[in-house]
Amino acid sequence: MRSLTTRNVLEKKHYYKIKFQSQVLGEVVGEANRKGCWLIYGKEKQGKTSLALQLVRDMIKTERVSYISAEEGLDDAFILAMKRAGIKVSDKANWNEYLSIEDLVEKFKKHKSPDVIFIDNLTIYNDELKQENIKKALLDKLPNKLFILLAHEERKEPYPASARLAAKLAKVIFHVVGLKASVTSRFSQGGEIEVDENKCEIIWGDTNK
Repeated sequence: MRSLTTRNVLEKKHYYKIKFQSQVLGEVVGEANRKGCWLIYGKEKQGKTSLALQLVRDMIKTERVSYISAEEGLDDAFILAMKRAGIKVSDKANWNEYLSIEDLVEKFKKHKSPDVIFIDNLTIYNDELKQENIKKALLDKLPNKLFILLAHEERKEPYPASARLAAKLAKVIFHVVGLKASVTSRFSQGGEIEVDENKCEIIWGDTNK
């Protein structure tokens, strides 16, 4: 295989970039490629789904987005979370309950299918991904998609094993604690996002003082 020159590398065509509407997201995530995977993880009831839905709300302005609510389904609680995130009837996105990995790949390899796919969450896919790891099962089969994966936390690490592998592969990681996300990104210096500003102030106090 031919090696690339420095000019080849620095001037090569880059993958499509995510264009955030939110200045805060743009700063903490940076000019991220729309491919590969990101990870959102944290303990129960910390704001993972709320953060994911806020990302959906922002991304649907410029991207084709699909959300797979594999754990909660599309029940009343999830619908309330959508409304709290500011998602409106007129917003264009695809919403699914659990899809098997096989069905998921078949669905999203189609022409003009969504380019950004949220999977909430990896615990539900634990048995399927034991047979074939997340890279082989998803990323290699759908190389031009961006997967935003949600996962639980156990012993201060993403859980289950598929989430730990995702953390190694992810270009952007959101660690959610108490409705606040610490962001690590290969496209920026990272930073913090408040999932719910008012509730964050109750939990953490006024950090601007």
